[in-house]
Order: sequence, then structure tokens, then C-alpha cells
Amino acid sequence: MTDSAYSALASAVEVDVVIVGGGPAGLSAALNLGRARASVVVVDAGRPRNAATLRSHGFLTRDGASPLELRKLARAELAAYPGVSVLDRAVATGILPMDSASGMRYIVAVQGRGERTPPAVAARSVIIATGLRETLPRIPSLRAFYGMTIFSCAACDAWELQDRPLALIGETPDLAARARLLARWTDRLTVFTHGADVVDTVEEAELAASGILVERRRIDDLEGDRGTVTAVRLEDGTRIGIEGGFVRPHWSPALDFLGTLDLERDADGTVVVDRSGRTSTPGIYAAGDAASPGPQQLIVAAGQGARAAAVLVHDLVGVRTAH
Repeated sequence: MTDSAYSALASAVEVDVVIVGGGPAGLSAALNLGRARASVVVVDAGRPRNAATLRSHGFLTRDGASPLELRKLARAELAAYPGVSVLDRAVATGILPMDSASGMRYIVAVQGRGERTPPAVAARSVIIATGLRETLPRIPSLRAFYGMTIFSCAACDAWELQDRPLALIGETPDLAARARLLARWTDRLTVFTHGADVVDTVEEAELAASGILVERRRIDDLEGDRGTVTAVRLEDGTRIGIEGGFVRPHWSPALDFLGTLDLERDADGTVVVDRSGRTSTPGIYAAGDAASPGPQQLIVAAGQGARAAAVLVHDLVGVRTAH
């Protein structure tokens, strides 16, 4: 992109901070930045990973509230801060560095359905809070039970399923470790590998010693009604009764928009940050699942967003002083 093109795009909107992602990390960062009198644009695609979850847990004062209700409350609170605006149903398609006399260091290209969505926003700093993409094992009816009696987060949802016969379904090498964790809540657990060779014989023996069964046959489907799962049906017709369970999805960071931006990543592709949320590139921060090897509880992601915002404000003072 030429310097003139940068100037034309940057003249549309200039702010202190662009936050890419409207989940708990991004909205928490926006709230704290707004209170610090920073100008902020939040780019929110409106497709949260936890949309299927009816109740969220572990969020102090809001235990049991739905994730959508928490988003609604957060958006209402942001409305009190005139320096914060949210681009609904919008996605960032690219982030490029720029050199501007006004102190703008990055330009974020945006696509959205709203008539007021600008083509790009120039900013002194950017917070990446886009979370993770989630891919579930290929089981026909799994989505019909997901978020109601089948979950992915033990810390979030195992309390409600304690002491019941449960399933743990997954195809990843950490399945045995997850089974040992779930044994805190039930002593009636069956691990289903869905035909994947991800639990070795040593792990299987250790799990068996704790009363945890390992089922290696492929799953045909889940049985149940109105979101309540009742059994796992294997390909040979065997039915194993359950009253709930957990699944281990494949998670991948939603970071396609970074393009050639030179940010350090870990082996899982998530953004590497220091304890304050700074990335390897000055002016770029990350919080929540975008900077974590796996999904976090909402309250943890929100805390990371608040911390990144606080650090960014101090860094922003230095940027402004330099210009």
C-alpha cells in the first residue's frame, strides 16, 4: 500500500486504540480505556465462540448468567463512555504499520454490514482479543447437545454434572489428562477416543486404576432429546448410557487478519505476550484466548483485557510524548 493510500484511509477515523474482538477480554479493555479517556474503536464480529452456552460460571457476581447477557450488560456500560464506539458485525481484514506525523502507528482494515462501518481505522495501538475457533469431533448430533448437557470446560460446567455417569469425547493427546481432572467431579467417567490413538496403554492402565474406562471404538452418534443427552451409540450398535459429558474440541487462533504482521507466535499459533499483554511488536497487545494456549474462563479473559488496557495507557503516554 502506498503512502498516499495510507493517508486516504487514515483520514477517515483516527483513535488511540483499536480493539479487535468484542468478547470479555476486548470489552473489558474497552471499558478501562474509556475510563482513562482514551478514544477506542471495538471491532466486533458478533459471533462469540460460547454462543451455544446457556449459562456461564465462575464470574463473580454473575455466576449462572448467560454469556449473551454478560455481553449485553457490558455493551450497556460502554455506552456511558463517549470515547468508546463499537462496530457491530464487523471484522478486521488486515493490520498494517504506518508512519504518520499524528502518531498513528497502525491501520486496521475493516469490513462490516453496518452503513457507518469505516473501511479502515488508524490507531496508536491495537489490542488483539479475537479468541479461538472451535472444531468439534465429527459426530452428527453433537451440536444438538453442546452447551446444554455436553460442554468443553470442566471448571465452568462440571459442578452441575457432578456424580453422574459422564462421557469425555476427544481425539487429542491430552485426553487422559483431562480425564484425570474430570475425576474430581465424578467416579463414573468413560473416555471415548472416537477411534483415535490418543490414549496409550500406560495411560489407560492409570485411568482404569481410578475407575475411568477407555472406549476406543468409533462413535456413531449421541442419543437424547431436547438437548439432554442419554447415551453414546457406537458404530457396532453398542449403547453406553450417560447423563452428560465433555468434549475436547480442536482450537485454533482466529488471527488470519494479521497477515504478514511480524508477531511472535507459540507452537499453537497463539500470540506470545509478556505478563502485561505486550506482544513482540511495539504498540500491539493481546488478551484473552488470542494469547492463551486454550480457552479461558470469562473472568480470566476479562481480567487480562483490563490488565492490557492499564499497561497500554501508560505506554500511550510515552507515545504521545514522543510526538
